Amino acid sequence: MKRLLLRNADDADPGGSWSRDPGGIQATEGADRSQIARVGLRLFLVVVSSLFFLFLFAFIARSQMADWLPLTDPLAPLANLWQLWLNSAFLVLSCIALQWSRMAARQARLGATVMGFALGGVFAIAFLVGQLWVWQQFVAWGYVVASNPANSFFYLLTGLHGLHLLGGLIAWSIIAAKFLRRVPLAQLSVSVELCTTYWHYLLGLWFVLFALLASTPQTYEAIARFCGLR
Repeated sequence: MKRLLLRNADDADPGGSWSRDPGGIQATEGADRSQIARVGLRLFLVVVSSLFFLFLFAFIARSQMADWLPLTDPLAPLANLWQLWLNSAFLVLSCIALQWSRMAARQARLGATVMGFALGGVFAIAFLVGQLWVWQQFVAWGYVVASNPANSFFYLLTGLHGLHLLGGLIAWSIIAAKFLRRVPLAQLSVSVELCTTYWHYLLGLWFVLFALLASTPQTYEAIARFCGLR
């Protein structure tokens, strides 16, 4: 009789299996949100890449004009690149720290995740401060925005890159605040992963910009010929 009553109760509640497994529903919804977030980040990076590609194309085209004064001349600011190399080291360390945080999050090691995530933000802030320092040096030497098209593109490209990193730091601070509120690591692991992916992208983008800004007029001419601009 008891078995019959239990069977009838299951028949009367066709959704009983779902009600006994709410965690399964939540896990599915969480996986869907994570996938949407990953796709959204990829689409955003495609848009950002397109934007920078257009600016870099304009940079190469403009470098072929007669009024272009290279920033890599012996007495120009980029004749010595040690400041930019130092800033690049800060961004590399930031990415390494965030990668460490992502790997620790996958292993559910909270302490290492928080430590790596915090260091990633600190080194990213150091990179931005270093970039502002380079800008200050440019102004001190008289290389202001309007004095030379090469100056304008330097401020434009490094400024846009810095703004995207600043946007990443806003997201980083939101995640860091959740760590401080002791939100479970399982709920933050995807956010840490996406933040790390974004940082790796910005690092790759920065080295493209660095290589182009530090190149010689002969390199610009070769690129322009390859692109059919000469």
